[in-house]
Amino acid sequence: MKTLFLQAPSYDGFDGGAGSRYQAKREIRSFWYPTWLAQPAALVPDSRVLDAPADGLSVDETLEVAAGYDLVIIHTSTPSFPTDALFAQDLKARKPGVMIGMVGAKVAVDPHNSLIASEAIDFVCREEFDFTCKEVAEGKPLANILGLSYRAPDGSIEHNEARPILENMDELPFVAPVYQRDLKIDNYFIGYLKHPYVSIYTGRGCRSRCTFCLWPQTVGGHRYRVRSVENVLEEVKWIRDNMPEVKEIMFDDDTFTDFKPRVEEIARGLGKLGVTWSCNAKANVPYSTLKIMKENGLRLLLVGYESGDDQILLNIKKGLRTDIARRFSDDCRKLGIKIHGTFILGLPGETKGTIEKTIAYAKEINPHTIQVSLAAPYPGTTLYRQAVENGWLEENKVINLVSKEGVQLAAIGYPHLSRDEIYHDLERFYKQFYFRPSKIWEILREMLVSWEMMKRRLREGVEFFRFLRAHEA
Repeated sequence: MKTLFLQAPSYDGFDGGAGSRYQAKREIRSFWYPTWLAQPAALVPDSRVLDAPADGLSVDETLEVAAGYDLVIIHTSTPSFPTDALFAQDLKARKPGVMIGMVGAKVAVDPHNSLIASEAIDFVCREEFDFTCKEVAEGKPLANILGLSYRAPDGSIEHNEARPILENMDELPFVAPVYQRDLKIDNYFIGYLKHPYVSIYTGRGCRSRCTFCLWPQTVGGHRYRVRSVENVLEEVKWIRDNMPEVKEIMFDDDTFTDFKPRVEEIARGLGKLGVTWSCNAKANVPYSTLKIMKENGLRLLLVGYESGDDQILLNIKKGLRTDIARRFSDDCRKLGIKIHGTFILGLPGETKGTIEKTIAYAKEINPHTIQVSLAAPYPGTTLYRQAVENGWLEENKVINLVSKEGVQLAAIGYPHLSRDEIYHDLERFYKQFYFRPSKIWEILREMLVSWEMMKRRLREGVEFFRFLRAHEA
């Protein structure tokens, strides 16, 4: 079937999260690559990936494109599912014969209710969905496709057997050629990465057990399955040779640094290729490994610190202590590795005191840039189960993760700490971190490096102040 893999129209400037896993607007307009759509698209000849939010397409414009296809597979999430289902209904009204499916964590953990929600949705894919999508596109009978839940001709909802987890990650084709073919590279912009950048995965799954993290608990699993070093370096070489405009490669694995010998081997290969790169890392990488990474082109690490309180880190099963993270941060500073640090407010055990502690901690370890999020109880996660069992959600248990404008909301509240307090402490966190003379001077020095950086930081500054004003309101 002529197949379209679609990121449906959403909020203007939504972050999309790594691989378009989360849908929310961030402080600064930014877009991640829709990697989880590009991967099955690479398996389906003559398919197309359309990223409507990044392209700035309206609902009508996207419907016009989608109506030209026999099969449309939409990536959805808990925040975006209602509007994605409406889009499916509009598309069916325009072209009744089109087959529409959905992929993503939301439908993976709740396939039955997702199908019941709208008759316009013909099927949803559970587990890892790359080869599931491929088999649907090939016209294989739906009843014979593993990992599929679908609407039968008589209207009943059927759930096939689970699809086994993919063991040989080298079976997956490269996503970079799909990016080049279908996407406008300049649309993908992240404040802490060089522009333009490309993000790819070198493996799936995460050995960490963080209670809030969506993907390992719903689709990827807790076993880190990786592509061979040779396979990773071959795709990087393809990017270097075929996408010369790319200034940085981001390895988007949940924890790229989990297997130290493998990371060191990849790093040495990247050094020989002469590329600049960044990756996700846990704040426990030893100095010796960091040094090898830095000497071979590493520029920045994206690090989830989450909280400055050790009891909260224990509560969320982070597998990390603040003293280890402090030493790691010092090592990165000595080596000249930049850090984009992420923090979360409202996790189990949060109090006014722990929030103050985390703000002080962030200023002490002083990442180059930060991102502050609000604890989001995505269905399928341990945090969601805890929130329901302990009454931390609203009484009707409706999960309002984002506002109608796409701005993240505080979904969890406690008897001693309200949602409203947690929500507004996010603004205070940002102000106390960024509005320090030392941090302001650090940013100014960076702006003086080049006119391009000057323009970029000024634009981001305007967006950041707009975000703060909107958030306060």
